[in-house]
Amino acid sequence: MQDDALARAWLRGFARAVEEGEERLTALDSAIGDGDHGINMRRGASHVRRMLLRDQAPGTACELLDEAGLLLRDHVGGSAGVLYGSAFQAMGGALHGDRAGVARLGDALQAGLDAVVRLGAAVAGDKTMVDAYAPAVTAFRAVCARGGDLGEAATAAAAAAKTGARSTIPMQARKGRASYLGYRSVGHLDPGAASTEMLFRSLATEVTAGPEPEYSYVRIACMPGV
Repeated sequence: MQDDALARAWLRGFARAVEEGEERLTALDSAIGDGDHGINMRRGASHVRRMLLRDQAPGTACELLDEAGLLLRDHVGGSAGVLYGSAFQAMGGALHGDRAGVARLGDALQAGLDAVVRLGAAVAGDKTMVDAYAPAVTAFRAVCARGGDLGEAATAAAAAAKTGARSTIPMQARKGRASYLGYRSVGHLDPGAASTEMLFRSLATEVTAGPEPEYSYVRIACMPGV
């Protein structure tokens, strides 16, 4: 699957997942946050979906991810908008230029994670989206390093994101609104980690599911230089 088609399918799948998961994300955030993560993410996702439907929508993976990032920054609001927006823009920047090939997708995902860590000043164990994002990137790149294909890498990343998200349940929050609750934040899944799980699950779904009419999914070796 070419980079441009993959970026378009991934964004579409993520937007759909967020819209369908709005109530769950809102419920999670109501327990330890402001209760608006689902609402805000859905608003941003709807703008991304409309962008993809435009006749003059961006054509390259770099442009698609960059514009999606701008839309999320503008319409999600709060820290989630800045973090997700910056992550997508960083991923787009990492794919700038000639077609990068799926072998560099791991580098783009790492660039997104670096942007989140830099802006949020969070590390694994702080009970944030990083707890799902970081293990997903590690898993993706590990599969690439041993010569696995895109489907295997995306599937491993989705599984790691799920495990990472669930690891936040017993944690006490050290960042964000949830940190104000102290020990009362223990026992709740972090909403940002939950939406990050959606991000990587969407990637795996778009890569491994049967092709839709306008796309052709190709298993490509995830080797350097491919």
